[in-house]
Amino acid sequence: MNDLEKKINTALDEIRPFLLNDGGDVELVSCEKGIVKVRLLGACHSCNINKMTLKNGIEATIKKYAPQVTEVIAIS
Repeated sequence: MNDLEKKINTALDEIRPFLLNDGGDVELVSCEKGIVKVRLLGACHSCNINKMTLKNGIEATIKKYAPQVTEVIAIS
């Protein structure tokens, strides 16, 4: 695991308790050229506000730890 992936995982660990509290979770899939791909799990996968959670929660937290990240996208 490289330094950027460690920072991203630290960010995910920070937001994870909030997701788990609502029955969801998130996992890092990949990070290439500033684009982070994550997989939303559990309730987060089917939640109707998951795009808001992705941008305002997950992406914002990742960018706090890794400002070089330009975008976070969810994949299936």
